[in-house]
Amino acid sequence: MRLVPPWGKPEAVKAYMQDMTRWSTGRMLSSAARHVEREWNHHLFAWDLNHASFPVLVLLAQRDHSQRQLASAVGVTEQTMSRILARMERTGYLTRTPHGDDKRRHVIALSPAGERVLREAARPGPAEAMSARGLTPEQVATMRELLTLMIQARPEPTDPA
Repeated sequence: MRLVPPWGKPEAVKAYMQDMTRWSTGRMLSSAARHVEREWNHHLFAWDLNHASFPVLVLLAQRDHSQRQLASAVGVTEQTMSRILARMERTGYLTRTPHGDDKRRHVIALSPAGERVLREAARPGPAEAMSARGLTPEQVATMRELLTLMIQARPEPTDPA
């Protein structure tokens, strides 16, 4: 099996790109994740949400947070979180109120509209259908076991490893 693509020959490169037996596992996983993410974004679009804003709803359903806490929990910069929150505030899914002790900070809370949208958008059926299409229940169970192992094996972002 040839894993190195045949650079320079357009027809050979095209054949290589389409032959998934030549793809690395990382590329296959990345491709599958992108397909599911696009479909998940399409699903969430009905509520003016996307894969980046949905976890914010989930976190705010547990308790109020600061922008810094949300950015850290989701794994994005505070600048990116600021844009996510601005959009969600415009849609009425959250509220920002000044922090009682620190006027530079805000307390971000889920609004009643955000609670309703979270209940609707978080139904597990559509997400499972998107990520398990073409697989048997046994294959889905195996995939979940393997993904769990992969996720758990990753170092935390603060881990120097």
